[in-house]
Amino acid sequence: MTETLFYHLERRSLEEILPGLVEKSLQRGWRAGIRTDSAERSDALDTLLWTYDDQSFLPHAQAGDGDAAGQPVLISVEEGNPNSAQIVFYVGGAQPSDWSGLSDLARVVMLFDGRDEAALAGARAAWKEAKAAGHDVTYWKETPSGKFEKQN
Repeated sequence: MTETLFYHLERRSLEEILPGLVEKSLQRGWRAGIRTDSAERSDALDTLLWTYDDQSFLPHAQAGDGDAAGQPVLISVEEGNPNSAQIVFYVGGAQPSDWSGLSDLARVVMLFDGRDEAALAGARAAWKEAKAAGHDVTYWKETPSGKFEKQN
């Protein structure tokens, strides 16, 4: 059963949250995938992961740039798992086409903007699909202090 976390962003942006989550995944020894809704968002996240912190960077590539199998983090619009990721982050409204096809992953993370009605509706639909596919689903909401708390 794949652990699936829904992160409801309310105070900070995706660009502020995603690099830290990817760093934590790499610290666990996991490879990561980032699924986006568009080539433009993939390009923006590619730039972000190279420049978000002056003291470090996250080794990564976009699908189509070199050998996907060798990348610790792979950004892609397309489905699949060419870098054998243990965790996949879905951003910008991207969602799996088949929730039951994610059983090879340790974790799926859906990040959505709680200030956007379309994003909320998409997250609600994804929640139902993930539950129906047998995922262990949890919901995390951003607190006023900027931390995420698991909601019951």
